[in-house]
Amino acid sequence: MPGARVTIYHNPACGQSRGALTLLEERGVPVEVVEYLKSPLDRATFARFLDLLPDPPADLVRKDKRFKELGLDAGDYVTREQVIAVLLRHPELMQRPVVVRGTRAVLARPSEKVLPLLD
Repeated sequence: MPGARVTIYHNPACGQSRGALTLLEERGVPVEVVEYLKSPLDRATFARFLDLLPDPPADLVRKDKRFKELGLDAGDYVTREQVIAVLLRHPELMQRPVVVRGTRAVLARPSEKVLPLLD
């Protein structure tokens, strides 16, 4: 996969997201930065994440303070379609950062999880 483009779906307010971007930049990796809260993602993009990520679909949803404020129940966001639906309505709940390179992707939490994509 040498030369495959690296894209980071980034939230600059998130320390893990900033850390992953810094790791990529320090290694001289050309990276496309998508600030997904400024440029909302579509159904196809979320579906692609779920196709590429090795994690269960539910891992793409943050079960944080905002999730609780919205009165959501983690048990309702387990399947692929449930996860896509909630992220289309509430993109701020996407676990971040998602880093994609070619046919592989990682949830870079912690930030160092981005490094195997560079191999």
